[in-house]
Amino acid sequence: MKRIFVCLAALLVFAASAHAAGIIVPAEERYSPYTGVLPACDDPGVLSTISDRFAQKETEFWNSSIRLAGFDRVREIGYRANGVAYIPRRYCVARSVDGDGKFRPVIYNIGEDLGMIGWGYGVEWCVIGLDRNHAYEPACSVLRPFAARYLGQAALRARY
Repeated sequence: MKRIFVCLAALLVFAASAHAAGIIVPAEERYSPYTGVLPACDDPGVLSTISDRFAQKETEFWNSSIRLAGFDRVREIGYRANGVAYIPRRYCVARSVDGDGKFRPVIYNIGEDLGMIGWGYGVEWCVIGLDRNHAYEPACSVLRPFAARYLGQAALRARY
């Protein structure tokens, strides 16, 4: 009887230590699995979402007529860069041109199941220099992968 009790106690101790170690379960294996399939950075639907929402924000909140006319130099800077235990995200950067011909860097990420009421992909974006409410400060770095947040802003501005 004592052996059974000792074995059960040891089993509970080992189970508790394994739980405390924080075993990482990939997001695809959870009760609500993710597929990890996201649109590309240069997907027309993603870029039009950014343009439309930017125009709406500038008109409604800032009484401005600035519009994003197009994008170039679109590239991916990370995919699931924060780890497999988090919601799948694709991190992107592009250069936008507005109606006045000014070029501005745009940082955005595309997240799985972050659309309206958790259906479809969601896009979070920030135009450097036009984050007037400072939601993604400094210089929109909050939308970058965690490791890339501390890279020099001058290098980004020089490139885009």
